[in-house]
Amino acid sequence: MAQQEVARLFRGAQSIPGLRDKLSAARDLEHFVQMAQEYGYQFTLEEWQKATGFAVEELKCEVSEIPGI
Repeated sequence: MAQQEVARLFRGAQSIPGLRDKLSAARDLEHFVQMAQEYGYQFTLEEWQKATGFAVEELKCEVSEIPGI
């Protein structure tokens, strides 16, 4: 289910005006997941990492630089 939610977020970021910009303003991945949840996308940070292959320790960029977001 979480993987489907992450995929739905990727589609939404491409098709919903302004969603990508709003989520790109997240200060870190925890904030990003919290914001996504506020927009109705239900997944945890761990589920996001598993679905996307991102690990916080490995991430050395801004949230807005994550491919697809």
